[in-house]
Amino acid sequence: MSSSEVFRLVFGVLAGMALIPLLISIGRLMTVEVDDEDAVLVTSFGRLVRTLREPGMQWMPARVLPWVSLRTVSLRRDFRLFDDVHVNDARGTTLMVDLWLEFRIEDPAKALFGVADWDRALQNLVSHAATSILGNREFSQILSDRTELGERLQQDISDETARWGLKIERVFIRNVKLLPEVSRQIFGTIAARLERAKAALDENGRLAAAQLEADTGVKVAALVAEAKAQYPLAVGRAFSALREQPEVLKAYQELYELSLLRPHRTVAFRGFEGEAMRAVDAAMLSPTGGEASGIAPLNGHGERMLSAHGERVINGR
Repeated sequence: MSSSEVFRLVFGVLAGMALIPLLISIGRLMTVEVDDEDAVLVTSFGRLVRTLREPGMQWMPARVLPWVSLRTVSLRRDFRLFDDVHVNDARGTTLMVDLWLEFRIEDPAKALFGVADWDRALQNLVSHAATSILGNREFSQILSDRTELGERLQQDISDETARWGLKIERVFIRNVKLLPEVSRQIFGTIAARLERAKAALDENGRLAAAQLEADTGVKVAALVAEAKAQYPLAVGRAFSALREQPEVLKAYQELYELSLLRPHRTVAFRGFEGEAMRAVDAAMLSPTGGEASGIAPLNGHGERMLSAHGERVINGR
């Protein structure tokens, strides 16, 4: 191979290698690359002529024309957080609500050309819907029904956002706050309610204790009355037993008459550790068996009577 042929071969290889980047550049100028979850809008003289949604490289020679432009719109799920949306509840209390909004662009043409600034329009729409829906609920209901209210907000704004090519997928009410001065008023009201509830509980407890004490007193009084009713019955049984022993009964009667005649004298019974005994008690302690036989008659020098412990001496002069 001659030197000229070698030169032409080397030159051809170099020229081919130089043409590859050029061809790649020309290919990129005449193709459109569409990423996954993206859409490419093709406009000619500002008018939409085509929407590319299929991921990959797509052939489009008209792209090199100066009046043709491409605009990429993301179709991925997006979110917005609206902080401190001021609303008034059913009682006029001013609340601050944080709203979390999840959405995606469903129609890129409407989102790009149907509204001038759908982001700001969405913020105003959400604020208006929150004021309208939450304004019919009280503060406690908003706190307890946040999931339900989020679904209502989603339904309320979905129709309007559909005209902008947006699809609202989820709405959350994240935080519900009060203004500082309103918080102090509510806390004061709650504290007053707690104090009233505590006072009511104390009063109910006092009344219940008084009622229990009264019921107990009635039962105790009934038991005491029943016990006192047994005392005359016991005395009657003692006298009945004494009637069966005339000598003992006679001694008891004489002793009782003596206590009436000499009330200043003390009648003591041995074996009872100095405790005073009444006539009736002495009668109840009198024996009912044969121990009463041989009792001496009462006299002024040494009166005697019998009890359950045997003979007792009555001190007297």
